[in-house]
Amino acid sequence: MSNCCTPDGSCHTTAEIKTTYKVGGVGSAHCQGVVAKAVSGLDEVAAVEVEIGTGLVTVTTAAEPGEALDALIAKTVDEAGYDFAGRVAA
Repeated sequence: MSNCCTPDGSCHTTAEIKTTYKVGGVGSAHCQGVVAKAVSGLDEVAAVEVEIGTGLVTVTTAAEPGEALDALIAKTVDEAGYDFAGRVAA
């Protein structure tokens, strides 16, 4: 996490929290693209990395994702036609 203040005294914090989920059925570049596009369309998501074969989906957010975001990602993945299996232990 970085903390930056401007000369006028205003400050902002930029945080990057990475959370990894397991998604079944990601066996090709096409599948990788479908899942990445679906999840990256969520407002809370800053970036997405999807691994072909393992189905590991790493989501970068500005804040620690809670149950609501987990549920939204699960719904989004399911609607894209893939099997959401939940968070992967860090």
